[in-house]
Amino acid sequence: MTDQLLLSLTTGIFIGGVAGYLGTLMVIKRMSVAVDPLSHLVLPGIALALLFHFDVSLGALFSIVLGMILIWFLELKTKLSTETLIAVVFTLGVAFALLILPEAEIEEIFVGDISKINFLSTIISAILSIIIFLIIKRIYSKMILIEISEDLAKVEGINSKKLLFIYLLSVAIIVALGVKIVGGLLTASLIAIPAATAKNLSKNLSQYSFLGIFFGILFPFLGISFFKFFPFSAGILITLVGGFIFLISSFLKKEK
Repeated sequence: MTDQLLLSLTTGIFIGGVAGYLGTLMVIKRMSVAVDPLSHLVLPGIALALLFHFDVSLGALFSIVLGMILIWFLELKTKLSTETLIAVVFTLGVAFALLILPEAEIEEIFVGDISKINFLSTIISAILSIIIFLIIKRIYSKMILIEISEDLAKVEGINSKKLLFIYLLSVAIIVALGVKIVGGLLTASLIAIPAATAKNLSKNLSQYSFLGIFFGILFPFLGISFFKFFPFSAGILITLVGGFIFLISSFLKKEK
């Protein structure tokens, strides 16, 4: 196994596992439909990073946080729905990214490039992933309670807005880290597909969260491993592997 492949697998395992864990909350809260356009907010940041030759994850994080602040500000000013504003900001971001990015680098912005993962980025990805996992693990049961009954959560003294902000910020960081693996267009697959597969196969909440992490690790591991043998980007292979296993889990659920 080459050093580059080992670094890519390690990065994919850490980011994918936490992304799958985050996704289990997103599916419960029925927010999965929003993660795709939200993840595309990274595109302008990736484009600027490639243009000025700095780390794409840093550019992606700056872009998605700025986009979320802009959406929040516009929501206060216009009273339009969050989904509508996400769509507006997302399309403007894509247009800006395509405007400034050289044509030769368009593929990287959309589907990622694991050949650019180095030792430092792997260490940073692993540390941030562990921190986010520990934070979400601490608030996981509270987030579930908020979804069951927000009034009951208030009685328990739970600040739902604060926890939602922490959760969305965690999603933003994982999305930013994930762009090196799957690019800006396919980042949602790291979050939504493992969680959806876990929901098909789990019998209780404990199994659900565990399987979300398991499939979050499995899909990048298989996709990056297949990258060595197939002439496609790792991002595409990760998404296809995840989609295929999700379809199998759907048939298994139907049979049960």
